[in-house]
Amino acid sequence: MSAPLLDRVRVYESVRTAHLERAAALRPASILYRVRRYDFDAALADGLPLVQAGPLRTARLLWGSAPRELEVNEPLMLSAVPAAALAVAAVRVSDLFRRRPRTRVVSYAIGNADPFPPPSASAGLKSRVRRVGERALAHWLWHRLDVVVFGTDGARETYRRALGTTRARLLTVPALPEPCSCAAMEGTHDGDRAGRVLFLGALSERKGVDLLLQAWPVVRRARPDARLRIVGKGALQGTVEAAAATDPSIEVLIDPPRARIHVELAAAAVLALPSQPSRTWREQVGLPIVEALAHGTRVVTTTETGLADWLTEHGHRVVDGHADAAVLADALIAALASGPSPDEVRAGLPARDGRLAADDAMFDAADR
Repeated sequence: MSAPLLDRVRVYESVRTAHLERAAALRPASILYRVRRYDFDAALADGLPLVQAGPLRTARLLWGSAPRELEVNEPLMLSAVPAAALAVAAVRVSDLFRRRPRTRVVSYAIGNADPFPPPSASAGLKSRVRRVGERALAHWLWHRLDVVVFGTDGARETYRRALGTTRARLLTVPALPEPCSCAAMEGTHDGDRAGRVLFLGALSERKGVDLLLQAWPVVRRARPDARLRIVGKGALQGTVEAAAATDPSIEVLIDPPRARIHVELAAAAVLALPSQPSRTWREQVGLPIVEALAHGTRVVTTTETGLADWLTEHGHRVVDGHADAAVLADALIAALASGPSPDEVRAGLPARDGRLAADDAMFDAADR
């Protein structure tokens, strides 16, 4: 039997290592989640008030525990909207039934793609009906939040266009990290990073690892000293391993522990994350980008990330989301040649991690 929930509860569709690392620094809260992401580190979960539960069990737990504060996934995360709406309904009805003060409901939003484009001519009736239901639930949830904190200006504008106005208090806290003080940063020197490019994340087409492999021979011709380290796991594992088998400048690390990831980030001159547009997905921020900045690593990415404008303003390289391998190669060559130093990258970051500051803002704003 699960322990009683705390007065603050976070309901997430999924949890990953970043959630676990962040939980230790955030105000204590029970975390209810449905699934574990590919990078879930079970060792970091020890001692945390985590409960894996589906939507119905989550609603029952919330009804029985009656928390004072509830965080749910953002309304434009359509895969999570039914569970989030059910969770909010459970606490709202519980508040009325128990005649208690209204539970504060908050959300952190970084979605920067409107999930409700005009339906295509080929869309079937089932698809159209599902989309109408998703839109209705998203609107219902949007209008029952007390505070929403956006991680990017792009996300705020996307919500304005997709869901309109709301009575909730709206705040923006940039989704930027604080400088990392991990052991991997000790004793690192700028010269040690020269020529080193890192790809970190899911090995998938939407993260652009295949486009990076197409661009790499061009980078090597311009920079024979360049080295590429690909770190992660996913559907294209066989593709990246085959590339590494024929090119000694490419190395692959499949799903290493977190400590090793910090080492790779601290050792790279450039992080490459050429996120690609798709009909159903757009890069919100890009956790590898955030982690690279924290380690003083230059970034080469696309306009898909919500941090694109900030990155451009701070000397990083951002190419169009539809750019081909040649354009990406040029950006990588330029980033290897010049750009902000590791100290300059880190100096441009806030003193407190943006997600932690956003959490402060969510609940402090709810108190006012």
